[in-house]
Amino acid sequence: MKKFKEAWEIQHNWQLLFPLLGLVGLGYSAYKLSHVLFQKFGTVISLILAVVFFFSLLWVTLKLFKWLEKRWILQYRWEMIRVFIVFAITGSASMYIGRPIMSWIGITKDNLHPLIYWVLFVIIGLIFYQILLVTFGWLFGQHKFFWEFEKKMLRRFSLIKGKN
Repeated sequence: MKKFKEAWEIQHNWQLLFPLLGLVGLGYSAYKLSHVLFQKFGTVISLILAVVFFFSLLWVTLKLFKWLEKRWILQYRWEMIRVFIVFAITGSASMYIGRPIMSWIGITKDNLHPLIYWVLFVIIGLIFYQILLVTFGWLFGQHKFFWEFEKKMLRRFSLIKGKN
């Protein structure tokens, strides 16, 4: 455990919550992926493939951490896990919020061409994504990181001016 704490620069035991949440989320994603793709082969095969997906996703995630560690300015390595959790929650939440908003406006798959519906769905999702990203970033104690990330994203969309 001491080696793990040193590798992720964890100073307090409560910070272990983020690697634990990351592993649980990764496990859930691996399970859902294998269940959706391979449920017709049976539960045992699906669970075996979930374990394979878990370790594959973990390997990809750790490689991604090494690459992003050079690009993102964070004080400690464990904060990268917190940032990934915020991105995951924000992406899911923006889609969950987008559906009821579209229904409330009166936009459904039945009254629009499917292509137009999905384009509008993505646009509405992106609008809420911007708001939720800063909100969840603040809730997870990473407001400064996500505020800078948001400004950079808005500059790339040419919605605000400034240096990239």
